[in-house]
Amino acid sequence: MIRRRIIGRFKRSKQGGWEGEIQTLTVQRHIRLVPNDDRVSDNAPSFRVMLGWQHVGDAWDRQSRSDPPRDYLRVRIDDPLCPISGALFIDEEAGTARLMWEQR
Repeated sequence: MIRRRIIGRFKRSKQGGWEGEIQTLTVQRHIRLVPNDDRVSDNAPSFRVMLGWQHVGDAWDRQSRSDPPRDYLRVRIDDPLCPISGALFIDEEAGTARLMWEQR
């Protein structure tokens, strides 16, 4: 059984990218997803996850296998107490996004 939980809500940043807050049992932080302008390959992350000025993770562009396909960001946050791997689903019309965490 797969359980999905919303652990973050984001809005478009004036500088580009996304900003918002993640909240789990052990973490409550304001983070930003900043566009990665130094991509050297197609496998490089599209965004850097930032906590203040500290780089704490990365996010990659992905597309679902559903019909029609849906774009999302695969997010990885390197927290020593609670590493987070999730998907950021974007609502273009509202200019918002939700970070979903999957528990298997």
